[in-house]
Amino acid sequence: MSDPRDKETPLSCASCSAVWQKQGATSCWSGPESSLPRPGYCPSEREEEVIADAFALYSGDSEDARLARVAAEVEGLCYQPIPGSDAVNARWTRVEDTIALAKLMGYQKIGIATCIGLLEETNRLSAILEAQGFEPLSVCCKAGSIDKLALGISESYKVRPGTFEPACNPIAQAELLNKAGSDMNIIVGLCVGHDMLFAKHSRAPVTTLVVKDRVTGHNPAAVLYGQNFYYKRLQKQPLVIPERDKS
Repeated sequence: MSDPRDKETPLSCASCSAVWQKQGATSCWSGPESSLPRPGYCPSEREEEVIADAFALYSGDSEDARLARVAAEVEGLCYQPIPGSDAVNARWTRVEDTIALAKLMGYQKIGIATCIGLLEETNRLSAILEAQGFEPLSVCCKAGSIDKLALGISESYKVRPGTFEPACNPIAQAELLNKAGSDMNIIVGLCVGHDMLFAKHSRAPVTTLVVKDRVTGHNPAAVLYGQNFYYKRLQKQPLVIPERDKS
């Protein structure tokens, strides 16, 4: 028998944020004494069993439990209280957060799955990791230099049709870092989809440091802010994907 809840409002925690933005809080951020009403679909109530079962996995000494505890510790360490005030300031960048987590987890070999267009950034990251006592390992997305036509796509789908253009090989990146025995892996600018394949095939836990966005200087959140041109355009009209020759 199907669950009658399946036809109810779908998961939409984003709506909770929108409803309660004037109060400066959401239901999940409020304690039992000051809890706000739960709007629309709230998984805290209707999926309580799923949430409880997941939280139980953070108990004990499993890798998941250790990672959950260390991640929570790093989140707290990232912020610095202001004396005489209940305000806090973030003091660590994402690079520093990543270093702190790796150190607290006892990781030594840090793999970097990098886009070929961000080799300079990866070189700088490697230097920082090495200075912090880690062993950085990096693998470029174009490793093997195999033409995109071998994927079965047409010439017209290349960035520059009629030229040699190597395909990204994220599974190879993952397998090479698996073989090298990386303790954790960092994504630096892999294309959307390629990052998914890399994370899927990586044995070590994966975090993303740089998300590729060629238009915003690798800052995709810029599209989400109110006065941004792209944000307005995407709300007013569907994204047009040009038709290409698939022969």
